[in-house]
Parts: sequence; structure tokens; C-alpha cells
Amino acid sequence: MRKLLLTASVLALGAAVMPASAETVRWARASDALTLDPHSQNQGVTHTFAHHIYETLVDRDVEGNLIPRLATEWAVKEGDPTVWVFTLRQGVKFHDGADFTAEDVVFSLDRARSDKSNMKQLHAGVQSVTAVDDHTVEVKMSGPSPLYPNNLTNTFMMDKTWTEANNAVEVQEAGSTDDNFAVRNTNGTGPYMLESRDPDVRSVLKLNENHWAETKPAVTEIIYLPIADNATRVAALLSGEVDLVQDVPVQDIERLGSSDGIKVTTGPENRVIYFGYRFGDAPLKSSNITDKNPINDPKVREAMHLAIDRNAIQQVVMRGQSVPTGVATPPFVNGWTPELNEYPEKADVEGAKALLAEAGYPDGFTITLDTPNNRYVNDEAISQAVVGMLGQIGIKATLASRPITQHSPLIQNSETDFYLLGWGVPTFDSAYIFNDLIHTQAGHYGAYNPSGYTNPELDAKIESLETEVDLDKRNATIAEIWAKVQEDRVLLPIHNQVLAYAMKDGMNLDVHPENQPRLYNVTFGE
Repeated sequence: MRKLLLTASVLALGAAVMPASAETVRWARASDALTLDPHSQNQGVTHTFAHHIYETLVDRDVEGNLIPRLATEWAVKEGDPTVWVFTLRQGVKFHDGADFTAEDVVFSLDRARSDKSNMKQLHAGVQSVTAVDDHTVEVKMSGPSPLYPNNLTNTFMMDKTWTEANNAVEVQEAGSTDDNFAVRNTNGTGPYMLESRDPDVRSVLKLNENHWAETKPAVTEIIYLPIADNATRVAALLSGEVDLVQDVPVQDIERLGSSDGIKVTTGPENRVIYFGYRFGDAPLKSSNITDKNPINDPKVREAMHLAIDRNAIQQVVMRGQSVPTGVATPPFVNGWTPELNEYPEKADVEGAKALLAEAGYPDGFTITLDTPNNRYVNDEAISQAVVGMLGQIGIKATLASRPITQHSPLIQNSETDFYLLGWGVPTFDSAYIFNDLIHTQAGHYGAYNPSGYTNPELDAKIESLETEVDLDKRNATIAEIWAKVQEDRVLLPIHNQVLAYAMKDGMNLDVHPENQPRLYNVTFGE
């Protein structure tokens, strides 16, 4: 009965909005942006929503190519390889009518690399940012940094005057309940302006008539509807209450693709789904082993690796809509190799049991597995499958399932023993993975490394990638880092996501490799 009531309430909500047209698109997905503060969360759903309101200096197209946005040109300064020079687009205005200038870029990059920002690791090599004139910015790095522009695709530009006037200079700290004016209000340069917002229920974006682009979007109004329940989300599309479903459940892809008036587009995502666990000598909070941490034994981690049947997850849980992997990086990313990608074709239950016995856990142990239930494709179902697979070798995992808004703080505050997470790589380079997931949690690094894994020698190699200009030497270091990460089983990778977008016939939207569809790119017609 509760599910029926939920369905009815969501459909009633959809019925209250304007009828679907080439101007209005009702966009449904499983979860909402965590915040409107553009420098608070390094999280895909939050970035996707923000890209319609705020803009970045550079961006990526659906092929993964770096393209201009608020910067029209960027290059290393002649005579000084430690300085990047960005030439800014002229005639750009914020939604309140203020001019976009170099001072806003200086302010935004400094804010994004401040202590509370969850984006700071992307700017760890920045020493200073300087406005040369109104439309030129110089970014001084700690050393030559040939790939720095790749780090800028989700760093949004804010209006310095607006942010200061509204006392929002300090970033909302990720994983906290801190608040500021920018958490609930916006003033970007993007193609849409925020008209109204009811978090986790409904947000409305209206076309920015003064946007700098010569060609105006076909979509003039976006009604964003977070609908966590898969069946409700699909029913809303089939009934015509929404026009676009971004998070299509794998079990519904075939049905939707053959439904009148609906089409489905699919494509690989630049995102890996993996499990992490807690390292260190201290006992796990959720385990029946109270004198030590079983995860800290490499034989236990190897046993967990052997226990997972990735092909079964692909076939049964994902209905074929995933690419199993043995390494925590998608093939899009510099550093991926077929050799790293190798994984057991099927679970080795007996081998895993033997390793657990050698480690001193012949009867296994208990642990809590924390999983989101509305962030990744079939996230909770993947975790349920892994619980069953680990149970076969004696590791008895209790599943704790939560919405991403509750799951994410567990990661950021290091309050989990065992967890599922997905990781996209907007820089298309392994350093982005290492900086956040592998490096010791300290300073600008390790923002999503709640495990306590630490290796000073590896940290030094990771930090060296920021300023290494010899790309062959840099790639050799990346290979060395991956070899150690794999040897230590720092992460337990499962698969790379395959995406599906379902939409009404006549609407055209390509799958974005970062799962960040831009509705200003929607076209209508056959």
C-alpha cells in the first residue's frame, strides 16, 4: 500500500506541471543534488545538476574531448612551464546581470581549493591564481603540470561579489550539516536559472535569455524530479508524466525500448563500481572479531577478491549491462591496461576458504556492508549479491542500505568498515583515482579514502604525477602505483557501468561518458 501511495503522489506531482513540449522537459532520476554550493561536493549527481546553472572554464563533450566553455583558450606560458594562462570568454554575464571577469575566476579557484572544499585535491598543485586583466588569468603551479586543465571540468565559476555579499565565501564542508547562502541559492553564468527548489522533490530551471551562446537550447524549462523508486520512475515515463529517465533500471531496458512512444539510448560510462574496507590494527566497529582487524590481513582481502563472481553479477544482477573488471579504473582512463583488468572468471570458493583459514579465520567473521540504494545502477542489488558470495566463504555481512544523501557522509567521515562506492574519472587520468582513493587522507589528498590505507612511498609517487612533464616517465610511475594497489588489494573492483537513458520519441540526447547529460544539448525530431 505504501508503494502505491508513493506512486500516486509522484504521478500527481508530475500531472501538476506543464504538458510535455519541445520547450519543457521533465527529467527524472534516482537522487537529487546533495547541495547547490558548487565547491562542496565532488559527486556526480551534484555536478550534473550544477552544470545547467554554473559553468566551468573547460568541459568535455560526449566523445570525452576537452572543449572550451568560459575559457576560449588555454596554454602554458611562454618561458615558464609552471604557469597556465587562460583566456576568458568576453561578454559573459551572471544571472543577476553582473559581468564575468578574471577576478571571479581567481575567487572561484581559490574557493575550490580551500580547506573545506571537496574539490581541493584537483588543485593541489596550484600555488597562486592571478588576474592579469579582465579576461586573462594565470595559474601558477608548484611545478610543470601538463594535465592541469583536465582537472577543471567540474570546478564551477562563482560571482565573487554575490558570494561575498551573501556571506557564502566559506564552502559548505562535505559530510557536515553546515549551511550557507550558496547551499540553497544560485547565481551562475549557465544556460539555465534556478526558479524554485524543493530538495529531493522538485526543482525548476528556466532558460537564461542572456546566455552567451549564439544558439539557444531547444529546452527552455527543466523540471527535475528525483524519484528514488525504480518502478515509480519507469511508470512515470510510461504514463507520460516525465519525458526523460536518466537512471533506467537494467531489468526495464528491453521493455522500455519496445514500448510505443519511448526510446532508449545506451553507452559505457567512465565509472567503476567497487567495494572498500577499513585497514589498520584497530578492530572493526561492526565485527565479532574484537581483538584485531581481519581486513588488515592481505590473505583476507585476497579471499574476498576470489569469492566474488563478477560474471554472475553481470549476467544476473545487471542483465548484461555492465563490464566486469579486476581494476578500479575504467578503460577510458590513462593507466588502464588489459593485464590490470584481469579477474577470476568464476568464484574460487575453496581457495578463498583456505586463505581465510590460513589467516586464522576458519569460521569467517561478521561485518556490516554499507551501500547506497539510489545512486548507482542496481547498487543495492550488487551489494546483496556480494553479501551472498562472501557468505559462501564464511564472511557474514549484514547489509545496511541507505539513500546516497545518508551514505555519502559515512564515506567522507570515515564511519564505515565496508562499503560500496562508484568512481567516475573526469580527468581521464589515473592520478584522479590515486589522489582521492589511494593517497593517505591528509591535506588536499585522500578525500574519499575512509579506509585508513596509507603508504608513504606510494604517496610520494602519487604526488609526483602532478608535475612530471616526461609523459613516458609519468606513465611508468602510474603503472608502478597500480601494481602496488593491486598487490595490496586496496580496493575490490566489480565492474564498469553501462548507462541507459530512456526518453519520449522525438527527443534526442546522447549518453555522456561522465553520466552528466546536458539538457541544453537536447534536440527534437526524428
